Amino acid sequence: MSQPPRIRPLSTGFSFRVAPQPAPAATPAAAPPGPRPPQSLMDAIGGHLSSGDMAAAFSAAEAALAEGYEHPTLLNLSAGRLEAEGKPGEALVRLQRARHLAPGDPGVLNALGLCLLNLDAAAEAEAVFRDLVAIVPDFAPAHANLGQALAAAGRLDRAGAAYRRALELDPGQLAALAGLAVIAARRGAFGEAETLADRVLARAPDAADALMAKARAEADDGRLDEAEARLRKLVADPRLPGVGTADALNLLGDVLDLKGERLGAFGAWSGGNDILRRHYAHRFASAGAVEHTRRMDGWLARHPGRLAPPPEGSLPPGPARSHVFLLGFPRSGTTLLEAALTGSPEVVALEEQEALADGVRRYLRDPTDLTDLAGAGPRDLAAFRDAYWTRVRQAGLEPGGKVFLDRYPLNSLKLPLIQRLFPEATILFALRDPRDVVFSCWRRRFQMSAPMFHLLDLRSAAGFYDAVMTFSMRLEGQTAAPWTFVQHEALLADFDGVMQSICRTVGVEWTEAMRDVGARNAERAIATPSAAQLAGGLRTDGGGAWRPYAERLAEPFAPLSPWLRRFGYPEA
Repeated sequence: MSQPPRIRPLSTGFSFRVAPQPAPAATPAAAPPGPRPPQSLMDAIGGHLSSGDMAAAFSAAEAALAEGYEHPTLLNLSAGRLEAEGKPGEALVRLQRARHLAPGDPGVLNALGLCLLNLDAAAEAEAVFRDLVAIVPDFAPAHANLGQALAAAGRLDRAGAAYRRALELDPGQLAALAGLAVIAARRGAFGEAETLADRVLARAPDAADALMAKARAEADDGRLDEAEARLRKLVADPRLPGVGTADALNLLGDVLDLKGERLGAFGAWSGGNDILRRHYAHRFASAGAVEHTRRMDGWLARHPGRLAPPPEGSLPPGPARSHVFLLGFPRSGTTLLEAALTGSPEVVALEEQEALADGVRRYLRDPTDLTDLAGAGPRDLAAFRDAYWTRVRQAGLEPGGKVFLDRYPLNSLKLPLIQRLFPEATILFALRDPRDVVFSCWRRRFQMSAPMFHLLDLRSAAGFYDAVMTFSMRLEGQTAAPWTFVQHEALLADFDGVMQSICRTVGVEWTEAMRDVGARNAERAIATPSAAQLAGGLRTDGGGAWRPYAERLAEPFAPLSPWLRRFGYPEA
């Protein structure tokens, strides 16, 4: 079919995004439409667009809006100029108004979705692109843009499906090819990533996403000089501000680290994180996940024993044969544990998706007062248990009769809720050398949130680790059943023995397939920083990455010392 009308070029998917902006604005009030512009004016604007004179089209549209005329095309054009000037928050208001005037206009929907992506509003962008796909199902860029929104949310399986559909409709769709290259690199399929990236770069040599995917493949293959040169050129590209530059610097740091150039590596990682802190500060700097955690811990300290599990048998049974929460701190080894356990056909796993949201909103909003949670009766608790299982099924999982594994490391912060709602659940708590954990969190990339914002600074990351562990260990003795602690280093040293013990704890049979974590990693639905590392299967060479930087880390890592002693790691 022919392309739907649009004002601006469709997204290339190549990460050339604008500087940090305010969060998406509220949808404007549904005011009556203004007067329509004369047809002669619209014809003139159409002529500018047909001839490629975007500047003239922008100027004519804004002049018409200033005279009081209103039309979706005028609003779309004005939004395009605002985005070009680095003002997507203002552009969003124009595009929301345009959508109100023309709810089914494909060009408006496409522009709105891209604007939302620029504002890091992936969920909202996904909803808009799904509406666009429903209106123009055979329009390849709509599927490619949907893929971008899904990938931005870390839902790589669905993003890949959207990209492949775009290529079915248009085999030359570069945004989809680049997106698949990025997904392959994130999953550690570097040969596939390079092949796809080369197809894109043959036609678009400056495509940033494809350049990043190729550099990742070169680094994995030991072609470090080529990867470094490619990344330095990308970092210097003035069209790549914000998050794109930070990602390129992060990868450059990895390459320099592999080359033994420690000063340059540390500087690249620091520079990328500095960019991200500025980019996300308006959304997360005041959120205070560390303070929130310490306030909850303060309440627990003042009210020992108040969050006791409800009486045995007072809650209805859940659908799963048994229920396991896999907790800890990011980068502590939970991904490996989940990949191993799902080698059993008896296990179904929910990976880093929020299923406790309803209970969190009800009981954990105020960290200084958990009285309502402590006093909740069986009827209220049962309702929030049901809400949890509803969200699990909405994620496409059926827990009935299975061992259900909920892997979300920072669900540690929801332990008060977990122990009240699911006193029968098994707690697996992952441990790893705190220095490896915090250093890895600092140099890796996560979907940004208030907790993850703390990981962009070494001192803040160490303080957050200290707060989470203090809080978690205070609760460890208050659950109905003892926790099982799993040390990452011990698991790597004796994989079969440790996994057999874990299997006995959670109630599944040990199987040789549990060793094949690399194959299951390739099927992962959620992106994590561990994904590429697991692609090659079990490895024992991931520890001690902080040691070459020990002198620089000594001061920010001071809060970790008590945890080194508690968990049995040597301080030297």
